[in-house]
Amino acid sequence: MGFFDGMSLETIDIGPNPSDPRPIRLRRGGSGPPLLMVHGNPQTHAMWHAVAPRLTDRYSVVCPDLRGYGGSHKPPATADHAPYAKREMAQDLVDLMTHLGYGRFSLVGHDRGARVSHRLAIDHAEKVEKLALLDIVPTIEHFERADMAFALGYYHWFWFAQPHPFPENLIAAAPETWFRAHTNREPKDDGFFHPDALADYLAAARDPEMIRGMCEDYRAAATIDLIHDRESREAGRRIGCPLLAMWGSKGKIGAWYDPVSIWERYCDGPVTGRAIDTGHYLAEEDPDATLAALVPFLAA
Repeated sequence: MGFFDGMSLETIDIGPNPSDPRPIRLRRGGSGPPLLMVHGNPQTHAMWHAVAPRLTDRYSVVCPDLRGYGGSHKPPATADHAPYAKREMAQDLVDLMTHLGYGRFSLVGHDRGARVSHRLAIDHAEKVEKLALLDIVPTIEHFERADMAFALGYYHWFWFAQPHPFPENLIAAAPETWFRAHTNREPKDDGFFHPDALADYLAAARDPEMIRGMCEDYRAAATIDLIHDRESREAGRRIGCPLLAMWGSKGKIGAWYDPVSIWERYCDGPVTGRAIDTGHYLAEEDPDATLAALVPFLAA
């Protein structure tokens, strides 16, 4: 199979008027019930290239770039990081699906996209049919359980969240070196990354505005997102739809946490869990196993 066979690449402006553009770059294709698939960091929608096309025979699949990432809009930063709150990033996705004519949809998110998807399922519960979250536990759980292992293993959470422009300047000085170090790749080892996907990731890494947006995403996670998460938890606002939690058995989530028991505390609907024999990048390391878990969950 080629790179996103049968899926079109396009940019859609979801802004309310021409003076406030909010372009979203995406791939889409297929027919049937809508399925929204959201990427992680430091990637773009291209991470779904080996999974999304194989779902288009049964779903209308939409794979966007998140706000701040890839070819989507990158609003100016503010002191409170509100433009990059997961609440705002989730609103983009709801507005996109509304623009495409989808009032309710299933949702699959990986990494940062899974964190946006978690917020979307809380703020827009009526929109989400089913939810699959790949290789995360709730952001607030990470911070509240933080210890030395977390600080060393997720050091980038604290580095990216440092004030602008410190992390941005360091990344911009050597974006390809940074990307390969961040994704645990040797200098000449592209591993499981498809050449076209890698080219897209590296093009994004060379864009100063993307790097700023990425860092703002992490600054928001350590500030305004925690405010929203605590408010939701205290108010008893939980995920109401069926949830599938997936994680890489060679990664950190399953080693550090009991993902299913954690997610059960954040859900009213049923929670199932599945470990995949991969590291963090499930959909690219083993798309067959990723699909084997997703397909029956989405179809049930």
